[in-house]
Amino acid sequence: MKITKLSNSISLKRQLEGGNEEQLKTVRQVIQDVRENGDVAVRKYSEMWDGISLDDFRVTQEEINEAVANFDEQLKQDLQEAAHNIRFYHEAQKRQGYKLPLPDGSWLAQRIIPLDAVGLYVPGGSAAYPSSVLMNVIPAQVAGVERIVITSPAGKDGKLPAAVLVAASILGITEIYKVGGAQAIAALAYGTETIAPVDKITGPGNIFVALAKREVFGEVAIDMIAGPSEIAVLADDTAFADEVAADLLSQAEHDALACAVLVTTSEQLAKEVADQVEQQLRELPREAIARKAIENFGQIYIADTMEQAIEAINSLAPEHLEVVTANAEEDSLKIRHAGAIFIGRYSSEPVGDYFAGTNHVLPTNSTARFASGLNVDDFIKRSNIVYYSEKTWEENAPKIARLARMEGLEGHARAVESRGWTKGDE
Repeated sequence: MKITKLSNSISLKRQLEGGNEEQLKTVRQVIQDVRENGDVAVRKYSEMWDGISLDDFRVTQEEINEAVANFDEQLKQDLQEAAHNIRFYHEAQKRQGYKLPLPDGSWLAQRIIPLDAVGLYVPGGSAAYPSSVLMNVIPAQVAGVERIVITSPAGKDGKLPAAVLVAASILGITEIYKVGGAQAIAALAYGTETIAPVDKITGPGNIFVALAKREVFGEVAIDMIAGPSEIAVLADDTAFADEVAADLLSQAEHDALACAVLVTTSEQLAKEVADQVEQQLRELPREAIARKAIENFGQIYIADTMEQAIEAINSLAPEHLEVVTANAEEDSLKIRHAGAIFIGRYSSEPVGDYFAGTNHVLPTNSTARFASGLNVDDFIKRSNIVYYSEKTWEENAPKIARLARMEGLEGHARAVESRGWTKGDE
């Protein structure tokens, strides 16, 4: 990894979210085709890109049962425990509405209402991501969403990974479709003969999925346009180089475009981490991917002071941040911008990815400056409610009418004043 003296111009931004013109053109074509031709278009693109031809792309209960029956029992228990932890954490996020009494029997309120239907996209094909199922489904369930749909591209055998089906089974999700790519996003947004439309789409995917989510936003809600994974480590001379290197590589192995950054006050640690990264890379099964990420988006910065290092982290606003310092908890309180913060030696980033209970769907590309990780609030909406009694109306109607006329909206004023007499007395 490259080692650099820290300046004030470091950034995680890679400007990848927009895609190129050809990719965007393809995505728009797919969306339009699915919107107009439904299942026929979905089947066409699934065969074209995923190499599968399916008459019925809904997963059957028999397929789910088979996956559960043949799945490793220990892994099943691990998934169940992870699901419990995730639910425990997200239950604390549930909001209650409120009602504010006013004089004369009037009141104002806010009502919390779960979305009716959400669609979860799970990446697939050659890989299985049951953790994505848990992280997206559980907050929606906690919020009270009644219909939760999963779409994921099938493998060449026409099946979804058993781990994905087992995770869905643990959560009681049975509406699952073997559809991936932009066609899946279009089907969720606009509906087909087989797939009813949803109100919101969440979940990560490749550039075509990300572009498709951006294109359908407005017709449906989306969680975010997520870029490649990121990790930043804030460390001093109390950190262990081999552990820091391993944590940096845990994200580098995701994607050749992943970003891994160390900001440290220790020149010695910087050198040792660089050596460890190279040594561990040679032994990593996904070395080719991780090496490209490290070479292109890996960096070690040496800061003069911890204050300078913390300022740099806040300017980075990373997706994942590990704080491995002598005063880790205290230092973490000074972090304003990070998708998730992992404090201390034993809080390695994968702890949050899989098991601790916090959500691993997080803002990337420095959007942690203003965005949050996926949570229960992403699956609710709020309705504002007003009840005015006659007496409260009588007291305030002239004020409301004057404000309306000040803005040149006579109809507004008259709507309020129209209640100034009793209809039955005329």
